[in-house]
Amino acid sequence: MAVCNNLLHLHFSISFLGLFLSVLLPDAAASTAASAAGIRLGIIRKPSSDVPVFREAPAFRNGDSCNRDEKIHVAMTLDANYLRGTMAAVLSILQHSTCPENVEFHFLWARYEPEVFSCIKSTFPYLKFKVYRFDAGRVRGKISKSIRQALDQPLNYARIYLAEILPEEVQRVIYLDSDLVVVDDVAELWGVDLGGKALGAPEYCHANFTKYFTDQFWSDPKLASTFEGRNPCYFNTGVMVVDVEKWRDGEFTQKMEEWMSVQKQRRIYHLGSLPPFLLVLAGNIHAVDHRWNQHGLGGDNLEGKCRSLHPGPISLLHWSGKGKPWLRLDSRKPCTVDHLWAPYDLYRPATHSLEE
Repeated sequence: MAVCNNLLHLHFSISFLGLFLSVLLPDAAASTAASAAGIRLGIIRKPSSDVPVFREAPAFRNGDSCNRDEKIHVAMTLDANYLRGTMAAVLSILQHSTCPENVEFHFLWARYEPEVFSCIKSTFPYLKFKVYRFDAGRVRGKISKSIRQALDQPLNYARIYLAEILPEEVQRVIYLDSDLVVVDDVAELWGVDLGGKALGAPEYCHANFTKYFTDQFWSDPKLASTFEGRNPCYFNTGVMVVDVEKWRDGEFTQKMEEWMSVQKQRRIYHLGSLPPFLLVLAGNIHAVDHRWNQHGLGGDNLEGKCRSLHPGPISLLHWSGKGKPWLRLDSRKPCTVDHLWAPYDLYRPATHSLEE
């Protein structure tokens, strides 16, 4: 049974983070057994009370048709609060992939948490992943209070900075939220032709686009003219395929920061990191098939009431909104759709928290 080990409370400054990781984890060329020893330190420890305990996931291997030189890059944010969702999302991606060993994960974290890092290594011993520090200071002074506190966390804005954080060799990346599961081969999403656009995502043109901005925005002719000639549609930023090079060339990060500065002065929207994406890119993205984001399963942002599935094929289930499946299942008041998430839950109750 894989258990998240409660590492000694080491308080390193960020300048020693690289050194700490190099001691904690051997080089990639070292054996898997050595890596496991580096994490466990040969000591049986009880997990930290605020970090969930997870069982070890099965090992997923490539099919005979896979080309090991091909890579699929997936980026997600990482923190203790959503770790249970992240684990389920990773498991779902690997389980439904024809070539799971080709998938490389890029985790963005704002605060270094040794227990979280240990959880990933012990739960997915064979996982290919890298972690990157997102400097919360980049957005802390730019964030305006929204309708839900969870949307105001700096890490929620990290997706805006993907092109700056990821190494140059990553030219395309799939960004995914932590409150979803993939029930199809992620390679199909990876292979979407973006048609020269910097971003691909399912569009929802039937949604009332005006509601994402305040009356002050629409009453100002200069601001309202932002969307002239663009035919903008709403898209959810929890599932995106990003051409990193085109993003850099378009300077979209800087443009979004400019809108965040306007928001601090004028209050032109209410919803966290979504509106800057819409202001810069709505009407200028590649529309991906809706089956790749069956979103809204967490209900609205205020009450999180149960919702039913939309008709049509489904490749990805997304619990966007206030209600998260693990919380509703634990409360014994789950919605019907939450039972679709449960098979991917690797959570191990605290009563089984000691290693055997």
